[in-house]
Amino acid sequence: MVLNDKKTLLLVDDEPTNLQVLKNILAASYRLLFAKDGERALALARREAPDLILLDVMMPGMSGYQVCETLKRDHATRHIPVIFVTALSGENEETQGFELGAVDYITKPVSPAVVRARVKNHLSLVRMEELKSTRLSVVQRLGRAAEYKDNETGLHVIRMSRYAQIIARAAGFSEYQAENLLHAAPMHDIGKIGIPDMILQKPGKLDPEEWAVMRRHAEIGAEIIGEDDSPLMCMARDIALYHHEKWDGSGYPAGLKGEDIPVSARIVAIADVFDALTSARPYKPAWPIDKATDLIRSEAGSHFDPALVNAFFKCLPEILETRSHWPEPDTNPASAAPPNVATSPAT
Repeated sequence: MVLNDKKTLLLVDDEPTNLQVLKNILAASYRLLFAKDGERALALARREAPDLILLDVMMPGMSGYQVCETLKRDHATRHIPVIFVTALSGENEETQGFELGAVDYITKPVSPAVVRARVKNHLSLVRMEELKSTRLSVVQRLGRAAEYKDNETGLHVIRMSRYAQIIARAAGFSEYQAENLLHAAPMHDIGKIGIPDMILQKPGKLDPEEWAVMRRHAEIGAEIIGEDDSPLMCMARDIALYHHEKWDGSGYPAGLKGEDIPVSARIVAIADVFDALTSARPYKPAWPIDKATDLIRSEAGSHFDPALVNAFFKCLPEILETRSHWPEPDTNPASAAPPNVATSPAT
């Protein structure tokens, strides 16, 4: 069986001549589907899931605008990019098309070179989004894998990464930077995958030799993530390696101090500790919010960046609202000493 790896385009126009023109331009490079009205277009879009739709505006029955609006309301078709191909060239028409969710606007009579270029560019953007989504999914799942190995529920990485995003916004990060932090933060403890279970899950305080092994998780995490040119993965590596550094230089693994610590790691340090303190575990009850925030405040200038502590308190209501959306299951805290705790409430 030979698989057809050509991308599929749905061409929609009530004039057969116009469909023939587009067919002549695109048939050599793509698998083509054709529809002469809106109802047929919607049925094909749902059944065939084309990679892109070229859609006329002025059609009898459903207009192209109505078709686009219907596509974007349907979860099964909302992701398909729509390019309007129409004789309407006014600014109002283009604005209406973009507001309905179209990605581009080509005016008739069409230029073959323009049609080919626009289709190719938008399919490339779709591919980039797919790759980004896949990479983010892998990052998040690896982060959760580390938490499960550490006897966590997996909710910790969800909460703390969202706390980190909120703090970043309050500290003046752009939306793009804050979103990268949201997706990079789950990798903070990925290095725990490389720590022996007898140490990671020891029911008591670690001795000095065990603690030395435990501290290696930061460097192991950086090694797992490796060197990468993407901003997201560079940030994830910085966070994994440096989120246990402290503002006063007493942290590990490098003993960095102040602004020598990457700001992403400084933010995650606050988010990580706050969630660890306020979450119940089999070995401890959850701290009350005021007790946890008192500790964060008292550690400003020693453990934590004072400016970022200010940002934390500035956005604390939003953090608490986020916390309520991802509550931990009920646990029955024991009186035993917490495992893996030496000098910090979050290892």
